Amino acid sequence: MKREIIKIDKEKCNGCGECIPACPEGAIQLIDGKARLVSDLVCDGLGACVGDCPEDAITIEKREAEPYEEEKVMENLIPQGKKVIRAHLQHLNEHGENEYLEQAEKFLQEKGIEVPEYKKGETMENQCGCPGSQAQKLKKKEQSKHKSEQQGKPDKISSKLQQWPVQLKLLNPDAPYFENADLLVSADCVPYAYGDFHRKFMEDKVVITFCPKLDQNIEKYTDKFEYLFKNRDINSVTVLNMEVPCCKGTLKIVQEAINRAEKGVPISNYTITIDGEIKI
Repeated sequence: MKREIIKIDKEKCNGCGECIPACPEGAIQLIDGKARLVSDLVCDGLGACVGDCPEDAITIEKREAEPYEEEKVMENLIPQGKKVIRAHLQHLNEHGENEYLEQAEKFLQEKGIEVPEYKKGETMENQCGCPGSQAQKLKKKEQSKHKSEQQGKPDKISSKLQQWPVQLKLLNPDAPYFENADLLVSADCVPYAYGDFHRKFMEDKVVITFCPKLDQNIEKYTDKFEYLFKNRDINSVTVLNMEVPCCKGTLKIVQEAINRAEKGVPISNYTITIDGEIKI
């Protein structure tokens, strides 16, 4: 059968092993100094390991593969203990894999093993229904000179944010403020590292932020960007990422989405150092 499954580029892989703990299913092992997918049966194709690879050596592809078997996964997980089992159940829940989740819980019950408590509720498939996720275009306030500015002292920096929300997971790509927009796509850590973030980068831009390492199901982020580029006239994209290797995915996701959408959207990219400078 054809299904989504991970692919490891042997040339890019440096054998660091950071992908292994990110895969509680035990589908990846280090062999001869390289990460290898050791079993199609236990790879769920959801890509929890993708964001943990500092070399961008892991991607998701659709190919002929043995069907995923939850029972085989649980057989591997049980000897690893309660914490690993909980992480797996949470992983399935966040991706809306309810059928596999039921199979896993049933398997544990049949073996007389207590099902660990894990956080249930919102999945990666569903947007948050709270007021904080409602798409809003923010009104700019007229700026008057602050008393401290009149006295020759530095004034406070006013927010340049013109829309809400900003987190990619919560953004609605059909929001009207995306039409003819200039996008600022930033890794989550950049505004904390670069002190002049608002003044230097945010003016008249629609802001999108996410973490290519810690956020789950990055492939769905690429799909959302692809939809956005296909269905909106985007003028330009500015991508900001940190200098650390795991942050390279910020630019890669945007580039992949533009390629899929077959749109010639111009991209500018800035890398921020951990001491708060723009890397030349």
